[in-house]
Amino acid sequence: MSFLLNMIYGKFTTIPPQKEDCTGKVVIITGGNGGIALEAARHFTQLNAARVILACRGLEKGEHAKKDIEETTGKHNVVEVWHLDLALHDSVREFADRVNKLDRVDVLINNAGLLVFKRELIEGHESMLSINVISTALLTLLVLPVLRQTSTRFNTIPHIVICRLPVQETNIIKALDEQPSVLEHYNKTKLVQLIFMTQLAKAIEVSGKGHIIVNGVHPGFCCTPLFDNTPWPFNLIFKGLLALFGRAPEVGSRALLAGAFADESLNGKFMSNGTFHELPRIMQGDEGEKMCRKVWEELSGVLEGIEPGVTNKI
Repeated sequence: MSFLLNMIYGKFTTIPPQKEDCTGKVVIITGGNGGIALEAARHFTQLNAARVILACRGLEKGEHAKKDIEETTGKHNVVEVWHLDLALHDSVREFADRVNKLDRVDVLINNAGLLVFKRELIEGHESMLSINVISTALLTLLVLPVLRQTSTRFNTIPHIVICRLPVQETNIIKALDEQPSVLEHYNKTKLVQLIFMTQLAKAIEVSGKGHIIVNGVHPGFCCTPLFDNTPWPFNLIFKGLLALFGRAPEVGSRALLAGAFADESLNGKFMSNGTFHELPRIMQGDEGEKMCRKVWEELSGVLEGIEPGVTNKI
């Protein structure tokens, strides 16, 4: 029921467009070849960003998105298409190495995500857990050096934005590699993603190595390709709901920009419809904090197993 109410509320809630000048800034958007990521890239280009990097698995689709942005904005030599396959840790490493050679990175938007109805393993973990959580977290930690360099060298505050859907109350103590219902499992991966965001924000602040704002944003239920591969009858249900209550990708993309321009009061916070939103109850209070620390420790252990020393970058 809350899923449907959130969808209806979002349909009739407007997110104001952002007007901040991005002159000289470098923006990276994962999953940037379509949907809200494409529209966010278009906005950043219109706002005078120096470079907008679309991190895509499919380079052909990425080039098509680049051409679309150039034709609609009239701006060339801004959008770049870089290969990134979150299903492969080596691809994440190669992409991060390339990013860390840049002079600056002002915004990292982790938008790429996966919703599948067939259980399979990717890099030893269930596919949605691997892509939505592990690879996203790995990439974020690997590019922290250039974000910190940007903060100190250019006297600015870089932003890390994690795009996610609202979380239904759930118990995530059980192993995520079990086989619950697909939507329940997807929901759990998004909750772990949110926990990662809040704990990373705290860890960066404690480190004192340069200020970076980290937040999570809910763009609303948008008419994007996320549900395209869902099987019957779910595809009919989702398509019907999106036709009635779905938000246009351009409107949803404004939420990503709101996160990218958020002030320090929103560090480690969750934003919905462009404004502050309370964290799920399961994350609140002493028990919630204990659970979040446990998940953070477990995820850190997984990341260290993939890339020894990666958590030291925090």
